[in-house]
Amino acid sequence: MFTIFNLYTRFGQPLGEIFNAIDSVAEGNLSVRVSEDKSDMFSELIKRFNKMLEELERANQQRRNLTADIAHELRTPLHIIQGNLEGVIDGVYEPTTEHINNTLDETKLLARLVNDLQTLSLAETGQLPLHPTRFLLADLMQDLTSSFSSQAASDGIDLQTHVSDPSQEITADYDRLNQVLSNLISNALRHTSSGGKISLEAESIVGEVRGVRIKVNDTGVGIPSENLPFIFDRFWRGDKSRSGRVNSGLGLAIAKQLIQAHSGTIEAQSEVGKGTSFMIELPEQIS
Repeated sequence: MFTIFNLYTRFGQPLGEIFNAIDSVAEGNLSVRVSEDKSDMFSELIKRFNKMLEELERANQQRRNLTADIAHELRTPLHIIQGNLEGVIDGVYEPTTEHINNTLDETKLLARLVNDLQTLSLAETGQLPLHPTRFLLADLMQDLTSSFSSQAASDGIDLQTHVSDPSQEITADYDRLNQVLSNLISNALRHTSSGGKISLEAESIVGEVRGVRIKVNDTGVGIPSENLPFIFDRFWRGDKSRSGRVNSGLGLAIAKQLIQAHSGTIEAQSEVGKGTSFMIELPEQIS
């Protein structure tokens, strides 16, 4: 009897708990966990099983959050469009150019949100096609400067560019890299006051893996340290002083995915009242 009880304790009890947990998961309960002190023989299996459940629960929570975030982002422009059109129909106000343009702006915001969601979805699943070409990094920096110099000057912001090696070439998707850096510069312009400065810096990385390092620095309002870990999350906009309805809230999430698709990294440093710096590192050639 002792032997049977001992065998049950060592094998039957932990296996039974695992099977019960599997049944609970099948019923949709992802919060269930198996006690890890039941059996040395099954300890590794139990640890991996619990880790799998943690990942499933986290993924499920992210899915619910994404659904709620999308609903929230769609609700405001749809309400504005509905209100504007009902106001015209009910004779509350005339269909002036101003009201029509306001409604049109909301439809453009919706279209941008849908396009950004599609881009992000493709990038996260590794299905976003890249079209790498060989080009001078200095040419990309010059194009970016040309695109934003007028806005910077109009806002009273000093936009500077520095490329340490004008002959540095890189193989990457020019348009996607331009998209990432344009988003970072646009963010910097929105959060930097007149009299401030934004700098674009590019330098070569020499080592076992040759590459490039690109920085976008600003002297803007900065990001609180408690928010910094979340800036690459979907729909993150920080506090209201940094938010705005001119963007979908997906720019930095897309930027991270596009850089990772290039086998690169992107990170940020910031100090409230002093500014923010984004640093991108890319291999010279996409692997």
